[in-house]
Order: sequence, then structure tokens, then C-alpha cells
Amino acid sequence: MTNSTHADLRSIYRQTFHELLAAHGITETHGTELLRLMHMVTNTYENVVGAVGGGEKLSAPRWRLLMRLLVEERAGGSYVYPTELSKSQSVSKNTISAHLRALEEQGLIIRELDPEDRRQFRIHLSDAGRTLIQNGTPKFVTYLNKLASDLTGAEVEQLQALLWKLHGSLVHHGGLNEACLRMNQNHQTHSLAEDET
Repeated sequence: MTNSTHADLRSIYRQTFHELLAAHGITETHGTELLRLMHMVTNTYENVVGAVGGGEKLSAPRWRLLMRLLVEERAGGSYVYPTELSKSQSVSKNTISAHLRALEEQGLIIRELDPEDRRQFRIHLSDAGRTLIQNGTPKFVTYLNKLASDLTGAEVEQLQALLWKLHGSLVHHGGLNEACLRMNQNHQTHSLAEDET
């Protein structure tokens, strides 16, 4: 057990970190600062959004899944396979499975075996899921806009452009393949198209 205060430990951490880097000739720490800020913003968003998710307790990824299923319906489709959802949401199959399980437990989606391929599940909205996404999305988007309302329109555009540029840098320098970069450029184009409608 230590008697150090939180402020003392933070100061010692900062000093130790900078001494360690200086010993190797590293003076720039913008990469670690960006990572820290991104984690901080992401965690704050998840905590705030989770706290106001209503009785449904839906995370942003689960809202996007429900929206994707609604879009499939509006396009004339009756179901989506989990693999398609995994690809469209840019997450692993395990992550999609966890989200789908939670949404099914909440009664927001229906998961049924494909009669033509019993190894596959077909996913579609339940009536409750459809009602929730149709009625809740405008409120959810209004709330997300309110969370960022301290930024001007120009600052929002600049931040979005910088985040996309950072994403491209991460893909390029992180050794991710070009398919990943193209897929995320498609997401960016899709996102910008949605903003124009």
C-alpha cells in the first residue's frame, strides 16, 4: 500500500515516461497524446450514450446494426447474414455475434436458421426493434449533435477531416492492407453522402 496521491503518481508517471523517452533521443509524444485523447473521447462517448440509452441500453454499434437492418428492409431485403453485418460494420464475427445475442435477448431482432443452409442464421428486425429504431433514431442523433454543440460547424468539419486523415495515416503506417483503406474510404464517402441528404 502506498501513501502517494493520484496527483503525485500522475506527476511521477509523466516524469518517468519523459525520462525513458529522452534516454532514447525521443522528444515528440504526439502519437501517444493522440491515442490517449482518442481513448478518452471514445470512453466518454460510450459512458454518456450508454447512460442515456433509455431502458434499451443500446450502444452506438447496436444502434448502427438496427439501422443497417432497417435499411435492408427498406431496400426490399428480408434478412441479413451475420457475415454481411460483420463486413458492413467493420468488426469481427465474434463482436457481431455478441451484439446480435444481446439484441435478440432484448427482443429487438429475430435470428432464425436459414432453411437452405442450416449453418447460417438470417437476421431481421423484430417489430419492437423496428419501432425502436424508427422512433429512437431522431432523438439519438439530436442528442449526439447536442454533445458536440460546443464546436462550431467549421470546427466539426475540420475535426472530421483531420480524423479521416489520421485514420488514413494509421492504415498506411500501421501496415494495414489497401482493402482496409478502400473499405474505410467507402465508409467516409457513404457518411458524407448521408450528410448531404
